[in-house]
Amino acid sequence: QVHLVESGGDSVQAGGSLRLSCAASGFTYNRYSMAWFRQAGEWREGVAAVDGDGGPIYADSVKGRFTITKDDAKHTLYLQMSGLKPEDTAMYYCAADDANWWPSLRYKYWGKGTQVTVNS
Repeated sequence: QVHLVESGGDSVQAGGSLRLSCAASGFTYNRYSMAWFRQAGEWREGVAAVDGDGGPIYADSVKGRFTITKDDAKHTLYLQMSGLKPEDTAMYYCAADDANWWPSLRYKYWGKGTQVTVNS
């Protein structure tokens, strides 16, 4: 059974940094595409993704500020966020699938999310 568990969300001041983690289990981790999404209102949007080869993809809104990495040995996906802005406030979700659906929401597996709040 696939499990994705996010952690690292917090409340920070604008300009601050956070690192989110997504611990994965139950699938062949290094063959899967994984991504971070966020939802602040009605819509969930893609933030960043890596495919099975590890190549990163970023939404324009976070390029240069966020970095997505994966540790295959620890089966963990990370999102290093810096230069945080109030508009980054959202619930952040980890997603995984054996296909790269970025930026679609068609990923098969999802975590329950971790809250990031950026105060101005």
